[in-house]
Order: sequence, then C-alpha cells, then structure tokens
Amino acid sequence: MFKKVEVEVGGKTISLETGKVAKQADGAVIMRYGDTVVLVTAVAGKENKPELGFLPLTIEYQERSAAVGRVPGNYFRREIGRPSDQEVLTCRIIDRPLRPLFADGYFSETQVIASVLSADQQNIPDILALNGASCALSISNIPFEGPIAGGRVGYIDGEYVLNPTIDELKESRMDVIVACTRNAVTMVEGQVDAMSEEEVLDGIFFVHEQVQPLIDMQLDLMGEVGKEKRVVVPIEVDEELKAQVEKIAAKGMEKVIATADKMERGREYDSLKKSVLAEMDPDGENGKEIGNLLSGYKKTTMRAQIVDDATRLDGRKFDEVRPISSEVTYLPRTHGSSLFTRGETQAIVTATLGSERDAQRVETLQGDEQRRFLVHYNFPPFCVGEARFLRGPSRRDIGHGTLAMRGLSAVMPSQEDFPYTVRVVADIMESNGSSSMATVCGGSMAMMDAGVPLKAPVSGIAMGLIKEDDKVVILSDILGDEDHLGDMDFKIVGTEDGITALQMDIKIDGVDREIMGNALAQAQEGRMHILGEMAKGIAASRTEVAEHAPKYFSHKISTDKIRDIIGPGGKIIKEMSAEYDATIEVDDSGLVKMFTKDGSKAAALLLKIKEMTAEAEVGKIYKGIVKTIKDFGAFVEILPGTDGLVHISELANERVAKVTDVVKEGEEIEVKVLEVDGRGRIRLSRKALL
Repeated sequence: MFKKVEVEVGGKTISLETGKVAKQADGAVIMRYGDTVVLVTAVAGKENKPELGFLPLTIEYQERSAAVGRVPGNYFRREIGRPSDQEVLTCRIIDRPLRPLFADGYFSETQVIASVLSADQQNIPDILALNGASCALSISNIPFEGPIAGGRVGYIDGEYVLNPTIDELKESRMDVIVACTRNAVTMVEGQVDAMSEEEVLDGIFFVHEQVQPLIDMQLDLMGEVGKEKRVVVPIEVDEELKAQVEKIAAKGMEKVIATADKMERGREYDSLKKSVLAEMDPDGENGKEIGNLLSGYKKTTMRAQIVDDATRLDGRKFDEVRPISSEVTYLPRTHGSSLFTRGETQAIVTATLGSERDAQRVETLQGDEQRRFLVHYNFPPFCVGEARFLRGPSRRDIGHGTLAMRGLSAVMPSQEDFPYTVRVVADIMESNGSSSMATVCGGSMAMMDAGVPLKAPVSGIAMGLIKEDDKVVILSDILGDEDHLGDMDFKIVGTEDGITALQMDIKIDGVDREIMGNALAQAQEGRMHILGEMAKGIAASRTEVAEHAPKYFSHKISTDKIRDIIGPGGKIIKEMSAEYDATIEVDDSGLVKMFTKDGSKAAALLLKIKEMTAEAEVGKIYKGIVKTIKDFGAFVEILPGTDGLVHISELANERVAKVTDVVKEGEEIEVKVLEVDGRGRIRLSRKALL
C-alpha cells in the first residue's frame, strides 16, 4: 500500500513514502529533505539461526555520482570497489544506534541498504539514511524494537541549528550527529570548536527534543502500513546447568577478576574454562552452551564487583586514569614522533609534513576536495596478542582515525600560517581499551615535535558506564573488558578550553541528561590530568619545523612573470625542481611556494626565482649584457629575460657617430633605468653614470 507522510523538523519539511518502489524488500522507504532523496531498504533472511550466537547485521550506504549529475572520475566510470571513507563513516552512524534494538534471540542475516538517489549539495543525506533505516526496519516484519530518530546540530551565532546545510556548517562551531529514542540518547558522533561541556550537552538534548516528530511519524506509519513482526523465541537458559557452572567456576572466577594484568587475566580465564569443560562436558556435547554460560557468569561477576564492591578490575578508583608515560622524537628520521603509553594501551605516532601536492584529492557529492590534514590509524594483530592476516583498514580503523582527526582539526593552523600538508599515522603497539584516545594524545605530541604550530595540546579519554537498576557507575579511562562488559563507550576529546570531538555508543536503551552530564564532567577532569602528563614529554609546539622536514619559502611575483617560472610545457620549473631537489608550486595569484629538504638549497632557489622574476626599477643601476646593437642604440639585458634600450644619445657625454664605437655585443656595461612606460618598455642610460 502506497503511503506518503510529511513532518516539519527544524523549520524544514521531511517527507517519507513507502509502497511505491522496492516493494519486494521487507521494508523500504524513500526520504526527502529539500531536493535530497535517499532510498533505504531492509531485508532479513527467512531462517533464524540461534546457533550463530550473534546477529549478522550488515549496514551499507551508497553515494551515487548520478545523484548530483556527475560521471564518476575513476577509470571505469562507475561506482566500484571499496566504499569511500565518508560512506564507511555513515554506515557506522547508522549501525551503532540500531544494533542494540533488535529482539533478544533474533539471529537472522539482516541487511540495510541506504542509497542516495538525489543530492542538492546542501541538505546532507546521512541524516535521511539514519532515519530511513529506522523507519524501514520499523514497518517491516523484522523484530526491531525501535523506532529511533536522528539529527545533526550546529551552533551558529550563539544559536543551535537543527540539520544545518553544508553552507551553514562552514560558519558553525558544532557538527554533531545525535540518535535517540523517545526518552534517551543512544548515539553521539561529531566535532566541536572547543565548546564547554554544558554547551555540548545542551546541543545534544536540543536534537533529542527537536526530532521527536520523526518518532511520532514512524509510529503512525507502523500503525497504518507496518507488517506483523516475526515471532522470536529468546534462547532459554538452563537454570540448573547455569547454577552448576557458577558453583564449579566460583572460586576460579574470583582469581580471574582479581588478576589486574590483561594478558594474565585472559590466561586465567582460559584455564578456568578448560577445567570447567573437562569436569562438566568430557564428551564435548554441550561445550558451546557451557562456554556461553561461563562467559555470562564472568560478565555478571565483574559488573557486580564494580557496582556492589566499588572495585575495578585493576583496582583503580572510578575516576582514576591509568599511569601515563610519553616521549617525543622517538624515531630519529621522521619529522615528528611520539611514544604514548597509558596502562596497557600504547601507540607510536608519527607526523609527516608535505607540500600542497601531497594533499589528498577526494571525490565527494559536493565536488572534489583537497584535504591537507590526514590521520590514519592502524591496529595490527600483535597489539592484542593475535596472529591473523594483515588487511586494509577496517571500518573500525577508519572510524577511529576520523575521530582522532576531528579532535585534532580544531587546533590546526590555517593554510596561510602553515602551508604544509600534515599526515599523522598511529600504529597501535598494545591495546587494552581506548587506543583511539592514545592516537589523539600521541598525534598531538608528534605534531608539536614536528613543529606544527598547534593552537593548543589535545587529549582524549574514554568513559564507561555500568547501570544495574538504580545503581549507576561512571568509569574513567576504561579497560577493554570494562568496555566489553559495560553499557557505554563515550570518548571525549578536547583542549583546556573545551571539547573538540566526541563519540558515544551504548548497549542499553539510552542515557539521560543527568548520566551524560556527569560523564562529561568526570571526563573533563580526566582530560586535564592527561594533558598534564603529556606536558612532561612536550608542552608546546617547537618553534621551527623538524630537521628532516621540508623547508618552506614563498615569494610573490607579478602574474605576468608566471610564464617565466613555468616555461614552455613546464620545462623551466621542472629543471629548477630537479636542480634544487625542491617542490615548486605557483598559483594564479603569482604566489610561488617552495618546499625543499635542504635549507641552503632553498635560499639559493629563492634567490634564483627573485632574479628570474625581478622587474626593472626606475633610478636603479644594473650591470647588463649588450645583446643586440642597432643603428639607433643598444639593447641590454639587465635581468634574466628583461631587456632595455640604451639610445645612441645615452651612450656617452659626447656625440656618438656609431653605436659600435662605444659598446659591442656581449660586453658587460653599467646602466641606469630612466623610465618604464605603460607597455613595459625600459629606457636605459649609460651616460647618466659617466
């Protein structure tokens, strides 16, 4: 049945229709916002597979070039290969708030696909994809326990703005996406321009209030066209077997949770599991079920220890940060480097400076972008004691790198002040929670070591939550197990002046304003402590770029001289680049930018370019070479490629019968510039110097 509904959100109309296209999907909707149109479909396998033990949910988001009337710029002229970073990040934004809301016991293969069909290059399609995914699942027969709604918040001229346009975002101090249910917030992701915790909190709950009509719209649509949900029977727990597992494992589990070291705790748990299985399941018939019960027992025991006994796995206080050590210039030949260690999480981070040619060209729906600041995050298997194939960056790697990039972007210098391209690479050496925040801290230190003039140092911290009925515990600087067993992973990045980026995921129905406010306040204390520890390694950016970094010089020339620098077919600029081992760039305004590894060569190159592009000044004396002799005078080259005329009357004090009586071709003479006319012709005099 075709149905179309509209609702006003943030002063704009969002329309939703279903029943017209993709009718064989379990759920399909088309969302419109301005001239941006997104199709979202949801399909699930017919068979529930509880033996999997997890929900095989796949989220896909596709941006089509045709949506903006453009042919793809790649060789094949079609959308192929791995998704772009922006598509990956949007998939994560959709996935994270949806995944916790499927019914217990539901294990069917489920796929949600969001496709951008039209983009007006002002209204960003990711918000439509998020809301469309919730609606497609809600009206389908898939046991999804939504709906949710989402929106983007900006902060412009002291006012919060819901779903700002691309142009408005350029003036905004805030770009944060929020997903929420009727009563609570379920996901937060974005960047901020050093705003206070209270300002950020107000912005998040501004979205929560403003998007409630989207939840109403979905509920109404479910009542009119929604399909009957599949019946899912939760996996029954054998209470007798569970009690037996807990009785046999009780003493050993005490030893497991009392072990502070991550790797040793893992070995203790593996040993306990092996002994429990040997005693309870010698024939291997119920090994999986017993293993699941033991894992559940571990989770409840650890959570109870935190909530009831106020004791964390490693013995820290709830607001205590693990020991931190850091150093810079750890690697001798990189432009900047740091080794940042916090507890059992460690990162080697490098900063590399390049010229504008090293900027990344990215094809987006808004057109081509040149990105001068890049952050890449690598999570090799050895950092968690595993052996597996090395692959390209995963969605998680891209997400962590982008979070760090957002947090650090707020303190990056402008292109005018620092024309380098900057690439930060974090290689995780050990991981036991919050390696993305180690990337932030190590990245800040590596860039300061390289001489990037950051506006302020940046630190980050990951906060956790354990919520049991009315008992709520907020944890600072969470361990990997605390993340896995807990209810929230809330990462906050910032400077002394405020927050620059944040990301929150939860595994429960949501968090209210009080819990989030307390988490932000506790995180602020942790960030300040971490900044103090970082300052022991390096407190501010070095005053000069690193020894091995390229040196930058610039010189402004007349636009008429650009051709003299470039030469026919780029011949001259290529020859100079090779001779001086430099990267030379000339823009249309006549600004010449030179990047070279050798400072002495840079000075020589700058002098050469000044000589090549110098212009004659009236009254100035030059030594020139006589190039051509005519009956009426001699043409003298006073600058490379620049000739002037010494009239026969200006050759000597006495009357000159023939020019060759005074000067000859190839001879060097001193002349004075008398005039440069409007057409660039130069009148010289030798007589004026006699």
